[in-house]
Amino acid sequence: MQLKVDHVSKEFAVRGHAKVLKVLADVSLSVAEGELIVLLGPSGCGKSTLLNVVAGFLKPTLGQVLLDDTPVMKPDRRRTVVFQDYALFPWMTVQKNVEFGLKAQGVEPVERARIARDFLALVKLSGCEDRYPYEISGGMKQRAAIARALAPNPDILLMDEPFGALDAQTRVLMQEELARIVAEARRTVLFVTHSIEEAVFLADRIVVMSSHPGRIRSIHDVGLPRPRTPRTRSLPEFISLTQELWDSLKPQWRDDGVEARLQREN
Repeated sequence: MQLKVDHVSKEFAVRGHAKVLKVLADVSLSVAEGELIVLLGPSGCGKSTLLNVVAGFLKPTLGQVLLDDTPVMKPDRRRTVVFQDYALFPWMTVQKNVEFGLKAQGVEPVERARIARDFLALVKLSGCEDRYPYEISGGMKQRAAIARALAPNPDILLMDEPFGALDAQTRVLMQEELARIVAEARRTVLFVTHSIEEAVFLADRIVVMSSHPGRIRSIHDVGLPRPRTPRTRSLPEFISLTQELWDSLKPQWRDDGVEARLQREN
């Protein structure tokens, strides 16, 4: 399996104006099977838009996305998405939430129940099958969302700031859990974040994006050993790359903050 983003640009019409908003400009990227690629950059740099184009939710204005040389035209089971807000159905149990995609594929009830239990075990939610989303914590909800995304056996897992709504401690624990889950499930992942430390901890490669419009600014190989553990964060290589990325991105984040304030004032 290979994912290729080929010279993708994306524009949106601005309501009430003749002009268009250019969100992505000439983005090209190749993702190999088994890679965990992190898209890193400030808010508004087009990270989530690029993820939505790869998912098939949005069509590029120019360029194309190819999966094994086949153009991506719409969402399908080869690419599943984990969102920041969990997107679990509140009227379904955890088990039924994980079974949802399998049911849509026509998998028989006994088999989809087995698959759902297997993935709930993978994300350490065995025993929570009959609970409803309101009965479990935020971290548990996100693990259930990951299990649901993995259950249909996708080629690529797309994750749009999935830990952004969690408290700091839970977020760190979920990063460690995701590193373990992805390694055990052997999945390709495209992960969006604005957290430098999260990017360095998780990624095989970090794609740094700049804004106005969104472009790939640089790509960094992360040579940290796997499995990633709490000790990974204290390695000199981790600290050095985190600082390098911070020094590179700090001017952009500062400038974007000034621009946002000016827009609000005007």
